[in-house]
Amino acid sequence: MLDKLFKLFAIEDAGAIETDPEEKLRMATCVILLEVAGADNEFSPEECEHIISALRQRFQLSQEDAEELIRVAQERRDESSDLWKFTNQINQACSNDEKIQIIEEVWRLIYADSVLDGHEDYLVHKLARLMNLKHPILIDAKLKVLKEIRGEG
Repeated sequence: MLDKLFKLFAIEDAGAIETDPEEKLRMATCVILLEVAGADNEFSPEECEHIISALRQRFQLSQEDAEELIRVAQERRDESSDLWKFTNQINQACSNDEKIQIIEEVWRLIYADSVLDGHEDYLVHKLARLMNLKHPILIDAKLKVLKEIRGEG
């Protein structure tokens, strides 16, 4: 799987290979979650576990495959100058409801440490814009997650 993921973005622009849209979606989602986890300059073990759990659940991955995806996505994140490439892949592959589910997962990750940092807030708003989600949808997703966390929903 690692070789497949490395090839996923390496030759994509040249059009030399066909890539699996599901793998591109996995990579893009993982990169976004990693970006959010690092927004406050702290990547806690709880955040890492949260990302692994989210990837395993959303994409039916094994623990090992989720950890491998995180390693490769971190490299792609480090090589990329912006998030547009990744959010564009999500826009192409996902329905509006699926994008909302991703934003809800972003909110869950942000609140994994019970604190909303200013950088995290800025980033989640930026992601919503890049994913063509209107502000009320972003706030509804945030409120839904906060209710879950408080045990109200």
